[in-house]
Amino acid sequence: MLFITQGRFTPAALKGMLAKPEDRAETVGQLFASAGGKLLAYYMTFGDYDFMVISEGPLEGVSTTTIVAGASGAVTHLKTSMAMTSAEMKAAFAKAGSAAAAFRAAGTG
Repeated sequence: MLFITQGRFTPAALKGMLAKPEDRAETVGQLFASAGGKLLAYYMTFGDYDFMVISEGPLEGVSTTTIVAGASGAVTHLKTSMAMTSAEMKAAFAKAGSAAAAFRAAGTG
């Protein structure tokens, strides 16, 4: 599975990075690897979020890394979205279409 995670650094983390600049990509990559995932890209962003991570791996692996990052106290406002290719989404719609045809909505009989 492919995931996109965005977040913000705390003021303390920003202060620490100003005092001692570092490239966090290797450390973040090791965190994903320890949870059975893989870091595909790590970007610093401007706007509502300070960083964006693109990763792949099992859902529980990404959940683990998000919990660890949040518990570190250095990041906040973590938001993770699952991403699919258009071909994967086409297959999901085809499967959902079959299920929708057999589904009875609440209150309809």
